[in-house]
Amino acid sequence: MDPFDVRLEDYELLDEVELTANLIVAANQSDAHMSVTEIDQILGVIPHPRSGQ
Repeated sequence: MDPFDVRLEDYELLDEVELTANLIVAANQSDAHMSVTEIDQILGVIPHPRSGQ
């Protein structure tokens, strides 16, 4: 066994890294601050309606 062969097998962590990378790329390409809605779209978040709306 090679002690330097470290494989990442945590698929949830890999998904989080991919989402973070996507967000970093989008933020880097944006000329202005990103809105919460834009961030949610990049992360694939479906916002729940707030009460009273």
